[in-house]
Amino acid sequence: MLAAALLGFLPNAQATVPADAWALYRQKFVTAEGRVVDDANGGISHSESQGYGLLLACLAGDRSTFASIFAFTRTELLIRDDGLAAWRWDPKASPRVTDINNASDGDLLIAHALACAGSRWNMPAYSAAASQLARALAKVALLKRGNDVWLMPAAVGFSEKDRADGPVINPSYWVFEAFPVMTQLTGDPVWTHVQASGLKLLDELAKRKLLAPEWLSIKAEPKPAEGFPAQFGYNALRIPLYLLRAGLGEKARLEPFRQAWAGGTAVVDVRSGKPVEPLPDAGYRILAAAMACALDKTPIPAELKTFQPTLYYPSTLHLLSLSMLSERYPQCM
Repeated sequence: MLAAALLGFLPNAQATVPADAWALYRQKFVTAEGRVVDDANGGISHSESQGYGLLLACLAGDRSTFASIFAFTRTELLIRDDGLAAWRWDPKASPRVTDINNASDGDLLIAHALACAGSRWNMPAYSAAASQLARALAKVALLKRGNDVWLMPAAVGFSEKDRADGPVINPSYWVFEAFPVMTQLTGDPVWTHVQASGLKLLDELAKRKLLAPEWLSIKAEPKPAEGFPAQFGYNALRIPLYLLRAGLGEKARLEPFRQAWAGGTAVVDVRSGKPVEPLPDAGYRILAAAMACALDKTPIPAELKTFQPTLYYPSTLHLLSLSMLSERYPQCM
């Protein structure tokens, strides 16, 4: 029953990640044991990479790879007493888990992918695991302040008790497509409030013509958190993609991101608005192209329509973008 109820909140039943592209990704980044390797970060794995691997496997319709990725995730990362995933796993270390703290976006991606698989393949065990993870995340990582509910980046390290400028959040952790699924999984309306709080924050920043930095203090008026670069950086690149994938890419909401990348996709200093580091990889450039498609119906450049893996992170964003474009904006392809 739960799997059937989720159908309206999940990607359509057709594979939206092309089989040939997924095969290239799987060959380069997914080990035989189901570990999704971040090759630009010392070959480690983390809850985010496992979550992305699970989601892409579901979107590609690859049940066997999904099963192996989840087996590794369950055995090696889902080891915390609270039911969440430890975020960092290093093959060179002993023990392999080098940071037991969770990363809430990783937990959210894993739960969303499990819900996708449970619904798509009619496997109640996956849906049940997704529901259990969603409930654990709500218990540990959601902070209610006034009318807002914030997704904290982790169980520890970012609260008012942990930091002078706390609470600190990361707007790129809002996987907007996942929140309606979490609501449906748990029957808990708190996830609707999480989504609303994230959208309100982005809209307020857009009205002020500000980009969302990766780390944001919400102690008072939102501002870049202390001790972090005040940048729209590698994490934050995902924000417009998450909005588009969730069907929440309104023009006013996306405009700050489009303006920031008017001269090309880049890491941007949020205070000056100036680019800090160009990002020429196709997996980054397709993010700007996807916005142009959604807002102006600009066709996707031919070289971005095909996938060749480079590094784990831009390759992941490339496949998620291609999946979203084929499902929501086929006219641009």
